[in-house]
Amino acid sequence: MAAEGESYRLAFPPRAKPHLSYGIPFPAACAYHVTNTFKASKVYIIVSNSIGKTSNFTDLKGALEGKVVGVRKGIKPHTPWGDVLEIIHEVRESKADIIITLGAGSLTDGAKVVALALANNVSTTEDLGKLPVDVKTPGVKAPKIPIINIPTSLSGGEYSPFAGATDTRNNHKAGFAHPEMGADLIILDPTLSITTPAQIWLSTGIRAVDHCVEGLCSLHPKAGDETDKGFSDGLKLLVPNLLITKKEWENEDARLKEMLGVVEAMKALGDGIPMGGSHGIGHQLGPLGVGHGETSCILLPAVLKYNFLHGDEKVRKPQQKVLDILWAEESVIEVLKSRGLEKDKADAGDVVGAIVAELGMPRSLKDVGVDRMQLGALADNSLKDWWLPTNPIPLTKREQVLEILEIVVGDEETKSIL
Repeated sequence: MAAEGESYRLAFPPRAKPHLSYGIPFPAACAYHVTNTFKASKVYIIVSNSIGKTSNFTDLKGALEGKVVGVRKGIKPHTPWGDVLEIIHEVRESKADIIITLGAGSLTDGAKVVALALANNVSTTEDLGKLPVDVKTPGVKAPKIPIINIPTSLSGGEYSPFAGATDTRNNHKAGFAHPEMGADLIILDPTLSITTPAQIWLSTGIRAVDHCVEGLCSLHPKAGDETDKGFSDGLKLLVPNLLITKKEWENEDARLKEMLGVVEAMKALGDGIPMGGSHGIGHQLGPLGVGHGETSCILLPAVLKYNFLHGDEKVRKPQQKVLDILWAEESVIEVLKSRGLEKDKADAGDVVGAIVAELGMPRSLKDVGVDRMQLGALADNSLKDWWLPTNPIPLTKREQVLEILEIVVGDEETKSIL
């Protein structure tokens, strides 16, 4: 049941969760649903370090009226296992009956892994090492503690039954999954998002674009008109409005449309469409100190280029869907033409790369402090990722990954084709 003035609905009907809330300030929405929807009385909050110092966090605690039994300020990027284990112990000791995240990225993944770990009696690094699973792994118990996410980025992890967390013993980002893992309620507040740094907001917007583009280009048997519609609708909401936000930072209408574009993209992703090389390599680039969204800014144009260069017509044809959508948007056309692109000559890698550049986001590994000496280990870790084999051209060999990385390394030895 919705609060007064609130829009409240299922994100992906007929799936039972998550629900979406928007239209009223996030503290009011959160307090209403903690009490009336979840009947919870012991709240554990995971908040980003930056937001934890602001009135937004103070307002949330005030709205919860003394129900807060624990607070974690910050999870390090890419969700190290040590941070996850600390939170597991704190939630268990506090006897919390609901987890709220206020922030994005690592916080969202962390809450998912914590809930899964609590349900499976995880207490140690060794326990956690036995838990990384896929959706078909037998014997793994479903999470029980409900989660409310209040996102401050566009990465979309709050909609997914997957999470990544980094085993710092080997710097490998391990995957965790369960069909019932993830948020029960996601609260969208465009006003809150204005406080997110531009680098994070815009780069994670490209992360959401990455969902749409790799989804549209997927050759998976489940891909088809229905999933294409979700990815297409998401792309149409995301790219034009990201360009607006770049110019009009406080435009809340554009921000809400971007948030709803993420919902469309994640709906199609949730229908079982796997991602490709940009996501897979990006999972392992992240632990080298690169933000979730920045990995997509760098890798998506390069992976599109690689697939087009090495693919047959079956691989190349889906990229035309991306081009048809983007060349139909007037605000996007203006940007592409200003950057010297022509409709009949530019490929999908060119077009996406131009949008990334227009938003002022990084285009190379050099831009984010990753150098040539790190490419070998990055390639090796990437080959362990579940989404490399589902790239339109399956990425199963080290030299394939290195060829993609060579496109974007950005040093004086590179002859970039972007």
